[in-house]
Amino acid sequence: MAAAGAMRAARRARRSFDIFVADVPWTVSSSECLKEYFAQFGAVQRCQLPFDKDTGFHKRFCWIKFSSPEDVQNTLQKDSHILEGQKQPPHTLSPHKPNPLSSSYTF
Repeated sequence: MAAAGAMRAARRARRSFDIFVADVPWTVSSSECLKEYFAQFGAVQRCQLPFDKDTGFHKRFCWIKFSSPEDVQNTLQKDSHILEGQKQPPHTLSPHKPNPLSSSYTF
């Protein structure tokens, strides 16, 4: 019985609790800004804000990885988010499941 519980806990630890954020305002300068904002909804493990090598600007989307599904739900339950003074409509945030065959994101 205890072994089954340990296996479930191990599977849960491997799961990824990510959200995808579209239309990130141009004024957001780093992933740290986003990480600070989303930390109010739960423990943020990672924030990926990809930048375009040619332009030097970010690509206007990012992934936020939380520690638990409850953190994701807390984030998605809010009607809208304000990032750098700009209101983010609810459709700009969505649960995201990364490619299970890849350990990192590809752009």
